[in-house]
Amino acid sequence: MSDDHAHFAPVDPVMTGLRGLCPRCGQGKLFDGLVKPKPRCTACDLDYGFADAGDGPVVFVILIVGFVVVGAALWAEINWQPPLWLHFIVWIPMATILSLALMRMLKGVLINLQYRNKAGQGQIDRD
Repeated sequence: MSDDHAHFAPVDPVMTGLRGLCPRCGQGKLFDGLVKPKPRCTACDLDYGFADAGDGPVVFVILIVGFVVVGAALWAEINWQPPLWLHFIVWIPMATILSLALMRMLKGVLINLQYRNKAGQGQIDRD
């Protein structure tokens, strides 16, 4: 991550991440497509080369969507006993849509928090 000497008003990393905005200025778009970060911000020219959310968003998406979809499917099964084909028609698209929506939001939040906390690769201090 390059040194940041510009003066920008602090932005809320969670809200800007959820909306997919730049972690420094809160104006430019963070993503180019669904979850691919742009090379740089169009508003403040921040280089997004530092942005590496890794597998963090995927883990959270699996846990959240799994809890919601499996819980709702079990609740529907216990209360109504719908046929198996209806479970497939309802829960598979729901899991897919929730996963895609949450992936973009959580990746944005993690990239914004990474910038805000100046997170980088761990290094061993050799004195």
